[in-house]
Amino acid sequence: MTDIQFIEVSGAPRERGRQYGEAARDRITASLGFYRAALTRSSGLTWPKLVERARLWEPVVAGFAPDLLEETRGIAEGAGLDPVDVLVLNARGEVAYDARFADLGDDGCSSFALVEDAAGDGHVYCGQNWDWRAGVQETLVVLRVVQPPRPTVITTVEAGQIGRQGANSAGIGLNANGLGGRFGAGVGVPQTFIRRRILDSAHYRDALAVPFDARQQIATNLLLTHAGGVALDLETTPNRHAWLSPENGVLAHTNHYEGPVPPQIAADYRPFSVDSLYRVQMLRRALRRCGGAAETTEVRALIAEGLTDHFGHPYGVCSHVGAQDPEPAQATKTVLSSIVDLTSGEFLVAAGNPCEAEYRPLPWNLYDGPAGAATVHGEGNRDA
Repeated sequence: MTDIQFIEVSGAPRERGRQYGEAARDRITASLGFYRAALTRSSGLTWPKLVERARLWEPVVAGFAPDLLEETRGIAEGAGLDPVDVLVLNARGEVAYDARFADLGDDGCSSFALVEDAAGDGHVYCGQNWDWRAGVQETLVVLRVVQPPRPTVITTVEAGQIGRQGANSAGIGLNANGLGGRFGAGVGVPQTFIRRRILDSAHYRDALAVPFDARQQIATNLLLTHAGGVALDLETTPNRHAWLSPENGVLAHTNHYEGPVPPQIAADYRPFSVDSLYRVQMLRRALRRCGGAAETTEVRALIAEGLTDHFGHPYGVCSHVGAQDPEPAQATKTVLSSIVDLTSGEFLVAAGNPCEAEYRPLPWNLYDGPAGAATVHGEGNRDA
């Protein structure tokens, strides 16, 4: 698994960030180089001008999660960068959908959860194919954050980001995928901070409350799964959220609205990726077969089969760069695939397209360490 770097950090926020920045310095520099080239080319603005505008997010983040802003400043110190450069990496989705910036596109991604005995082994699963620009493939990091009394977090990110998708030691899994659309809602909290705060939550209710309480800037889909057998999918926007529940224990989502289309974009709404309409169908079809598998190895094999589905190739659940794309580095592909067993705590990842890479367990179990929860199924006492 040479395309992913594993990093573990601990301590106070600034110190955690510094450890991260030092360990991932080369990848953070590469990630910044990728976005500097992509954003300046597509926007026509110089990098200093983009950075100047990116400072708009600093007071917003300071009001939402000052500790996480400190963590990004530590990342900058460790990597030898300006703190606002790291802020740009954490707000790249907002940059892409702010009308004052360039249109960089959106994450593709196909997310899923299996609950209520939808898996024949009785386990609870979640995960996704993370589809994004091929040029970020060599910048990926799996970050483990040990931060008692908060839960320990494992999250897969682009180097320099503080949170994206993953799971925590309280048995909460988070998967996410883009929805697209410009809402003109002003400057809001970047998604990396919202997602990290979800993963920082010790209780499922608190995790669900994060996107409802935050003033976000862009639309995104958030699928929250709990080891106790509960999953909800939230189609979140700056103006309102819709939610979906599992059908027979299966919940999957790609990149189009399945709830009501927000009125702000309803008049001319089109899915930014039309393959989303069939990807979700193919993934659900594969996941429904997991109920007939009694062994964990068989369940995981069936999940992997769904995540490697090539219907519509190269624009399938397992997304590949199309031969006709003139700039392969800017083309969308599956850069990482994950299967998380929230029952056993095993977190498996495949670097790049899962049809070409083996799913391997991370070196950590979710429930290892000082914040490992012994009562994740019942969530225990909120006052404990």
